[in-house]
Amino acid sequence: MLSAAHRMRESSDFRIAMRHGRRAGTPHLVVHLAPAPGSDGEAMATPPPRAADPAAANPPVAAPLVGFAVSKQVGTAVTRNRVKRRLRHLVRDRLDRLPDGTRLVVRALPPSAGASSAELAVSLDSALARAGRQPPRGSR
Repeated sequence: MLSAAHRMRESSDFRIAMRHGRRAGTPHLVVHLAPAPGSDGEAMATPPPRAADPAAANPPVAAPLVGFAVSKQVGTAVTRNRVKRRLRHLVRDRLDRLPDGTRLVVRALPPSAGASSAELAVSLDSALARAGRQPPRGSR
């Protein structure tokens, strides 16, 4: 289980990570990694915040925030919850690798339902490594 300080609850946090973060995918999942505002990897070339869109302001957060997106394409409710539990456990063990203020969304793809925990761990590590090396979206 992730501690309350690391759980992403606001839709604006999901939006920031998915629209402005770095994206990397594997056959089992896609990660969206948005670095903390003002950090070295931050895209300063992102469009300026609009007054009507408070989510675009990218407010700072203290700890890394993690959210999960598991659609109905992955399977039944039981299957989706099992995938989320496994991913939460895997991400919890990797939180120390994420700098403060980072927003991470892990989106499960349908093949994740049949994947073992070891396969999900390899996929997660691979996607996180690739997302950390890619330039942020909007700066290409």
